[in-house]
Amino acid sequence: MMSNFSLSPAAPRARLLALGLLVAVATSGCSQLKGRQGYVVDPLLTDSVTAGVDNRESVERTLGRPTFVGQFGTNEYYYVSRETRQLAFAKPRPVNQQVLRIRFDAAGNVAAVDRTGLELVSRLNPSGDKTPTLGRQRSFFEDIFGNIGAVGAPGAGAPSGQ
Repeated sequence: MMSNFSLSPAAPRARLLALGLLVAVATSGCSQLKGRQGYVVDPLLTDSVTAGVDNRESVERTLGRPTFVGQFGTNEYYYVSRETRQLAFAKPRPVNQQVLRIRFDAAGNVAAVDRTGLELVSRLNPSGDKTPTLGRQRSFFEDIFGNIGAVGAPGAGAPSGQ
């Protein structure tokens, strides 16, 4: 007895669907991850803060609590927002940043409103596992045995015996 094996018309379509699903799953790891840190900026609200008009209380009612307060007193509020992008396992890179600094006078009124962006972000590139320093390069054994004979030697700053 001989069976006649034939593929149904839906089989190529199912293979194509499975292949498309496999490609989608394989490439989903390569998509960019978006991140947001800090204050969520609403331009309408941040533009409404005006020097000479607002005070500390009206700023907190409008913008909320600051991300942080100035280090040397409470006369400066900082609202920091940063957006980053990251591809798979790479380090996140900043694509947008806004720092809104609001300075107050002694009476608590807004004296100035300053905005900065990505122009002040610095990139640090460490070189390997070492931190470059100034000074001479010493080997491991020079570090261990380098002070032998130097402690208490004349002219080395050791107190003279009396």
